[in-house]
Amino acid sequence: MTNSQISPARAQWRKSSRSNQQAACVEVADLAAAVGVRDSKDPSGPVLTFSRQAVADLAHRIREGHLDL
Repeated sequence: MTNSQISPARAQWRKSSRSNQQAACVEVADLAAAVGVRDSKDPSGPVLTFSRQAVADLAHRIREGHLDL
Protein backbone atom coordinates (compact mmCIF):
# COMPACT_ATOMS: atom_id res chain seq x y z
CA MET A 1 0.00 0.00 0.00
CA THR A 2 1.37 3.39 -0.96
CA ASN A 3 1.31 6.46 1.27
CA SER A 4 -1.49 7.90 -0.86
CA GLN A 5 -3.75 4.89 -0.28
CA ILE A 6 -6.30 4.65 2.55
CA SER A 7 -6.16 1.54 4.72
CA PRO A 8 -9.16 -0.75 4.07
CA ALA A 9 -9.73 -0.89 7.83
CA ARG A 10 -10.20 2.91 7.92
CA ALA A 11 -12.15 3.23 4.67
CA GLN A 12 -15.82 4.14 4.39
CA TRP A 13 -17.50 1.11 2.84
CA ARG A 14 -20.71 1.34 0.77
CA LYS A 15 -23.07 -1.14 -0.82
CA SER A 16 -25.76 -0.63 -3.39
CA SER A 17 -29.02 0.87 -2.24
CA ARG A 18 -30.61 -1.90 -4.30
CA SER A 19 -29.03 -4.67 -2.26
CA ASN A 20 -31.31 -6.65 0.00
CA GLN A 21 -31.11 -6.61 3.77
CA GLN A 22 -29.65 -10.13 3.75
CA ALA A 23 -26.15 -8.63 3.31
CA ALA A 24 -25.56 -10.93 0.33
CA CYS A 25 -23.62 -8.44 -1.74
CA VAL A 26 -20.28 -6.75 -2.13
CA GLU A 27 -19.20 -3.43 -0.67
CA VAL A 28 -16.87 -0.92 -2.28
CA ALA A 29 -14.61 1.73 -0.81
CA ASP A 30 -12.56 4.57 -2.23
CA LEU A 31 -9.00 3.85 -1.13
CA ALA A 32 -7.68 7.02 -2.82
CA ALA A 33 -5.22 5.32 -5.18
CA ALA A 34 -7.45 2.29 -5.72
CA VAL A 35 -10.94 0.89 -5.18
CA GLY A 36 -11.50 -1.80 -2.58
CA VAL A 37 -14.12 -4.55 -2.89
CA ARG A 38 -15.13 -6.94 -0.10
CA ASP A 39 -17.88 -9.43 0.78
CA SER A 40 -20.47 -7.69 2.94
CA LYS A 41 -21.00 -10.94 4.89
CA ASP A 42 -17.33 -10.92 5.95
CA PRO A 43 -16.25 -7.30 6.55
CA SER A 44 -13.06 -8.36 8.31
CA GLY A 45 -12.18 -10.78 5.50
CA PRO A 46 -10.00 -10.22 2.45
CA VAL A 47 -10.23 -7.08 0.34
CA LEU A 48 -9.65 -7.08 -3.40
CA THR A 49 -8.13 -3.88 -4.74
CA PHE A 50 -8.45 -2.62 -8.28
CA SER A 51 -6.97 0.41 -9.96
CA ARG A 52 -9.35 3.28 -10.52
CA GLN A 53 -8.85 2.82 -14.27
CA ALA A 54 -9.79 -0.88 -14.11
CA VAL A 55 -13.04 -0.01 -12.32
CA ALA A 56 -13.80 2.77 -14.83
CA ASP A 57 -13.16 0.34 -17.72
CA LEU A 58 -15.45 -2.28 -16.14
CA ALA A 59 -18.24 0.27 -15.62
CA HIS A 60 -17.90 1.40 -19.24
CA ARG A 61 -18.11 -2.18 -20.54
CA ILE A 62 -21.21 -2.82 -18.41
CA ARG A 63 -22.92 0.37 -19.65
CA GLU A 64 -22.11 -0.54 -23.25
CA GLY A 65 -23.69 -4.00 -22.82
CA HIS A 66 -20.47 -5.94 -23.42
CA LEU A 67 -20.98 -8.04 -20.29
CA ASP A 68 -24.66 -8.88 -20.60
CA LEU A 69 -25.35 -12.50 -19.83
